[in-house]
Amino acid sequence: MLFGKTLDRQLEKRPGKVRFCAKCVVSNQRPRITFDSEGVCSACRYAHEKHREIDWKEREARLMDLLDRHRSKNGRYDCVVPGSGGKDSGFVAHQLKYRYGMNPLTVTFAPHIYTDIGWQNYVAFKDAGFDNVLIFPDGKTVRKLSRMAFELWGDHFKIFGLGQKAIAFNIATRFGIPLIFYGENGEIEYGGSVKNKEKPFEDIEDWSELYFQGSTLDELLEEGLQKRLFTKEEARSETFQLYKPPPASELRSLGAEMHWFSYYKKWVPQENYYYAVENTGFKANPEGRSEGTYSKYASLDDKTDGFHYWMAHIKFGICRATSDAAHEIRDGHITREEGAALVRRYDGEFPARHFRTFLDYLGMDEAGFREVVEMYRTLSPHIWKKTGGEWRLRHTVWGGGVDD
Repeated sequence: MLFGKTLDRQLEKRPGKVRFCAKCVVSNQRPRITFDSEGVCSACRYAHEKHREIDWKEREARLMDLLDRHRSKNGRYDCVVPGSGGKDSGFVAHQLKYRYGMNPLTVTFAPHIYTDIGWQNYVAFKDAGFDNVLIFPDGKTVRKLSRMAFELWGDHFKIFGLGQKAIAFNIATRFGIPLIFYGENGEIEYGGSVKNKEKPFEDIEDWSELYFQGSTLDELLEEGLQKRLFTKEEARSETFQLYKPPPASELRSLGAEMHWFSYYKKWVPQENYYYAVENTGFKANPEGRSEGTYSKYASLDDKTDGFHYWMAHIKFGICRATSDAAHEIRDGHITREEGAALVRRYDGEFPARHFRTFLDYLGMDEAGFREVVEMYRTLSPHIWKKTGGEWRLRHTVWGGGVDD
């Protein structure tokens, strides 16, 4: 292990007592989520608003006003849509082009290692009628950064997240396109900060707190310089700019506007899936369900993404099945009891299918991997307890934890 410490400041803010939402299956360990006096999480409260209170016709009228201000009259690109070609970005891009008459430029930040189905869905997406810019970052550098992120943030995937988040703004400034559309506001849809609940956008200043464990790429680079993983010359490379937004002065000069499509159109992942199958050639995972959950149509692009979800299980006691089941409970597709049963069966399942590939990508051996995992477990004594030499959750949504 290179560092033996963490930069994930979310860990310091976790409640000391584990509680589960009274309506779904998520716990209060999810970063930035809040529970009300009735024990209901902020995501469930927003879901109630989404399905029963928000005037979606009025929101669509606001969308039309926004698009009319930006719509190209000469065939030029008039909005940027980042995405992989998955169900959600397929839904957003197709709606903007074929329902609302926009001319989007789509942009894709390549995953660490494409899966076969991820690549097939990407090709099908662009072939459904979209110009696309595909960015492959320098492989040597991104491997180093991902290894560092795995140790220092407990999540190698945050490097991809940085690039994915910044790329739309970088492309927008390069092409002179002010309007940017992301899919959903994940903080309110899945549980997190409600700071931007009443807004169709977020500020770049929010990124560190809401998405990147309270720290920045510059802090990660500083650690790399101290460990001599990068030279000062390498740290000044243009490569690292792919993971950062353009300077604020450039964005202001462009008049850049980032909007969540989910603010204007009711966001239901299962319905997005059906829409993308019909309109952008999207296909579910032919191998069946993804490891760690029961679903087979979300987050399919990267052979390494299972470890993003699994490390959330280590740090917060909730994994991929929890996230999927919670959202489907909120959308009325399954009951809480059904969700709890799915969590019990699949949550925390080790993503063994691509384990060796993951280790090779990070340049780690299995002992080093286990050492990092052990460190994050020991930083979570209110979540995990070692019993008979085996780590077990202290509390579970189905009541099977050692302290339940």
